[in-house]
Amino acid sequence: MSSDRLAPGAVGGAPAPVSFGQALRYWFKLGCISFGGPAGQIALMHAELVERRRWISERRFLHALNYCMLLPGPEAQQLATYIGWLMHRTAGGLAAGALFVLPSLLLLIGLSWLYAAQGKHPLVQAVLYGVQPAVVALVAQAAWRLGSRALKTPLHWALAGGSLLAMLAAIPFPWVLGVAAGIGWAQGRWWPGPSVADAAHGPHSKAISAPAWIDDDTPTPAHASFRARRLLATLALGLALGAAGYSVLVAWGGANGLLAQMARFFTQAALLTFGGAYAVLPYVVQGAVEQHGWLSATQMLAGLALGESTPGPLIMVVSFVGFLGGWQQPFVDSALLSGVVAAAVVTFFTFLPSFVFIFAGAPLVEATRDDLRFTAPLAAISAAVVGVIAQLGLYFAEQVLWPQRAGIDWPALVIGAAAALALLRFRIGVLPVLGAAALAGLAWRLVGVG
Repeated sequence: MSSDRLAPGAVGGAPAPVSFGQALRYWFKLGCISFGGPAGQIALMHAELVERRRWISERRFLHALNYCMLLPGPEAQQLATYIGWLMHRTAGGLAAGALFVLPSLLLLIGLSWLYAAQGKHPLVQAVLYGVQPAVVALVAQAAWRLGSRALKTPLHWALAGGSLLAMLAAIPFPWVLGVAAGIGWAQGRWWPGPSVADAAHGPHSKAISAPAWIDDDTPTPAHASFRARRLLATLALGLALGAAGYSVLVAWGGANGLLAQMARFFTQAALLTFGGAYAVLPYVVQGAVEQHGWLSATQMLAGLALGESTPGPLIMVVSFVGFLGGWQQPFVDSALLSGVVAAAVVTFFTFLPSFVFIFAGAPLVEATRDDLRFTAPLAAISAAVVGVIAQLGLYFAEQVLWPQRAGIDWPALVIGAAAALALLRFRIGVLPVLGAAALAGLAWRLVGVG
């Protein structure tokens, strides 16, 4: 039986080893359908990799996820990179991480051109009107699924509730993260009871779950073993790639040229993206809009709407920023070429740190997956992130369902409620739900009553 066809929870032997070609096809598919922000993307990976294909066990999936939650950068893309690396070495990690981003980059470049060249297209606005409330439903669904797995003790429920309140009170995400990690560390050190271990490792009962290809007790492969020399070599290579790319841009347009400025700015932004894209968007707006003037606040909002409605990590909105900056301040004869090059440069410097963090740190994480001193703090972080995702869902809901606090947008509320019902009750797939929501938005706007 093919591992692609195994039913979730079916008891049987472990799936056959996964070939690099099989993995490539899946990572490309994921990059094309990864709607719903990081929570939705993580839920998609869990449903496919853990429940359906059984390429990796729940416990090892959650351990990798907890590490990625700790890092700056897009956690879903880093999780894909981690799992791809664990399965097929560095080539697997590069392929998984790049294919997670590439479809979104190409699509956003096309949409950015349409926006820049055609202005506010009525059909695009209508599609976005329908898709946005469906995205709210996707975030709610993913928060529910992640919470059902991460919140296994009263303390973890308290952490989730406390993080929600802290985010609503505008407490910086790194503080929320640090407090949760400290509480988890103290719990793992002084109260390491069975319930703590179960919560840290996640549900993984062998009596009801079929084994995975990379299972709980699968030995760490040779390439995933921690070595200090390899860590230093990875960090040096990452710095060299960034320095080489930046040197080329300086040689081309000078240190104050548009591309060199973007490389510096988005490298800094990549190192500050704790808590996902919305945690760093105020920083991006301040720099890209107010400081550098690469685009206007209205254009930034349009880019955010496009980023919410396309697959891939939401931080891909930075490619829209790069495209508009290149389009409006062209450095070659073609505004289109300037925009495309600027979008590619911004994407490279935004995601380079993410690859370095995974390739450098993942071997250490693999070495600590059975040590409760490390797994308990990471589990506490996951619990806190549930509250953060809930806060993000509330933010989305306010923006989409109660725009400018001028009253409830009833058509959007109906579309969002229908999407939530389809996802949570009838378990309809993401793409059909988004497609139906887009058609509903078109219908509402085309009849002239929206």
